[in-house]
Amino acid sequence: MTEAPWWRRTRSALQRVGSVQVPGGSATRPRSGTAVASRPATRRVTRSRLRRRALNAVRLVLALLVVGGLYTVIAPGAQAEDVNTASAEDIAAGKALFEQSCISCHGRNGQGVDERGPSIIGAGSAAVEFQVATGRMPATAQNAQVERREPLYSREQAQQIGAYIQSLGGGPELPNETDDQIAAGGDVARGGTLFRVNCSSCHAFGIGGGALSSGKSAPSLADSSPRDIWAAMLTGPQNMPVFGNNQLTPDEKRDIVAYIHYLQTDPDPGGWGIGRLGPVAEGLAVFLIGMVALVFATLWIVGKQQ
Repeated sequence: MTEAPWWRRTRSALQRVGSVQVPGGSATRPRSGTAVASRPATRRVTRSRLRRRALNAVRLVLALLVVGGLYTVIAPGAQAEDVNTASAEDIAAGKALFEQSCISCHGRNGQGVDERGPSIIGAGSAAVEFQVATGRMPATAQNAQVERREPLYSREQAQQIGAYIQSLGGGPELPNETDDQIAAGGDVARGGTLFRVNCSSCHAFGIGGGALSSGKSAPSLADSSPRDIWAAMLTGPQNMPVFGNNQLTPDEKRDIVAYIHYLQTDPDPGGWGIGRLGPVAEGLAVFLIGMVALVFATLWIVGKQQ
């Protein structure tokens, strides 16, 4: 048999590399690895990847929107409060009072003065009202703890100074309610539970206060007004921790205020309350007074029988 020329053998070999014989016939189809077949497949893979990436991005955005919406609804700090809205007249009056009594320690713009007083920019009107309305500010001296005394300014003037400080840098604000409205809007039973968990370790179970370290003390709450109690929780004066709206919601603060107001106005059913210092003080009083009285009564009875 005559051998085919070399050029025919080369052409047949090239055709076999670029095509595959289809079973049952002489027709051929391109191999999957050729450039003709790979181009459409590559385009399909690229479009599929882009489609998956777009869907993943849409899912991520939707998930973030859902989580953000739920956090806005559930988060305690997101609860809206009807805070005091100061007028321009109140701010001007507060500025005049500030320049009269506070500027020497806290600076012309509230930025503070070295070795005299700290910056109060951002302290908020709640902190200013608490400090001024309870007589702690203006302070007479720089002691370890500033004690409560007779206030130099009225409640209205304290709120005006607070409005001016609020205008300088913002900060915590009290709700736009009176003392009676705050006290009447809380749950006393729930407030008692919250007070025992968060406040009784320093202020005692009977709101009589108690000693702290380094010669400091937690003051009695017997004469504190509902606005002062709320402001103290919101701003954390001196040794007191801050109970912001993320720690205690406005409703929980209202409950605690209602409970303290209940203790302030509820009479002692057993007569002498011994300052409401708790069962330890009551037991000690029973032992020192009751037992001593019983001993002397016993001795008197024995002496009469002789």
